[in-house]
Amino acid sequence: MAKQNFFDKIAPHFEKGGKLEYWYPLYEAAATIFFSPRFVTGRPAHIRDAIDFKRVMIIIWAAAFPAMFAGWFFIGKFAAAADPSIGSGLFAYMWYGAKVHIPIYFVTFAVGGFWEVLFALVRKHEVSEGFFVTSILFSLIVPPTIPLWQVALGISFGVVIGKEIFGGTGRNFVNPALTGRAFLYFAYPAQITGDKIWVAVDGHTAATPLAQIAEGGMKALQDNGISWFDAFIGNIPGSIGETSTFAILIGAFIIVATGMASWRIILGVFAGALVTTLLMNLVHSDTNFMYSVPFWWHFVLGGFAFGAIFMATDPVTASVTNTGRYIFGFLIGAMTILIRVANPAYPEGIMLAILFGNAFAPVIDYFVQNANVKRRKVRTNG
Repeated sequence: MAKQNFFDKIAPHFEKGGKLEYWYPLYEAAATIFFSPRFVTGRPAHIRDAIDFKRVMIIIWAAAFPAMFAGWFFIGKFAAAADPSIGSGLFAYMWYGAKVHIPIYFVTFAVGGFWEVLFALVRKHEVSEGFFVTSILFSLIVPPTIPLWQVALGISFGVVIGKEIFGGTGRNFVNPALTGRAFLYFAYPAQITGDKIWVAVDGHTAATPLAQIAEGGMKALQDNGISWFDAFIGNIPGSIGETSTFAILIGAFIIVATGMASWRIILGVFAGALVTTLLMNLVHSDTNFMYSVPFWWHFVLGGFAFGAIFMATDPVTASVTNTGRYIFGFLIGAMTILIRVANPAYPEGIMLAILFGNAFAPVIDYFVQNANVKRRKVRTNG
């Protein structure tokens, strides 16, 4: 109650006509962390709910925590295998992983938050809560070995070019976290491709499983002692939060059960990947090992699960019609496998596939809505 009285007391200084009017976006951002906005819809023609956009973003933000904690553990485990002085056991692994990830997240939040606040002040609107999600997701889709200056550069590109130049949250047509990651991939491929750079200990390297398969086929995983369960649980090199499909599925349950993400999109992504993988398996190739990768391996390797759950379901950049969501998801799943198989030099795929899907989401919804209108006309005139 004391907090609410404090915010109510200082509010007039930040509102229109107050001496601190220019800084209203910062006041609004701080106040609504603790309380609902002071100005809400009151007319009965509107549907009212206890949840608001800030709470939606916080739920999705929290749902990424299982993947983050799993990332900490396995970063520490891989590092300890290369450097025994790190120690052993849950606490030692988690502590080391946290020391690797927290600076990355801090830089992401500080630099990205700066751009969010700057654009909010210039445009005189509230600070977008969507950056809560963008910041945590971006920090989890980069390798643990990434230099912090590249983190700052990537999130700056993602926020400014991927979102703010289009008008901010709700107006961007591409996912800002993936936009920043894509920029880093094309600008600094040697640090981002997953080829022998992914153990967070100086002087020690390891390739991601997808890079190993592209180089030597499924036999390469067997030779390195990597089982499907290792990939599912997260015991493999990779981006900080993308390796543990098990932890990602816990987050998926949270955001789907609370209605924060569309299960239709997720189903579409997995269906598109399944169908395309089966077609690629039929084609086969003696020179391209990616043609022979089974679908159940595609599901647990690279950023596939993380992208399908947290990135493809972004409500701003995805299709909004129910039928369109199936098509949108299927397109992303199919494109992921096509990129992985047809371009083994870039064995990941999900990032570019989602950005490709983002570009087509409005087109998909346009045709779905037109088809619905035509069916209604036929029923009405029939």
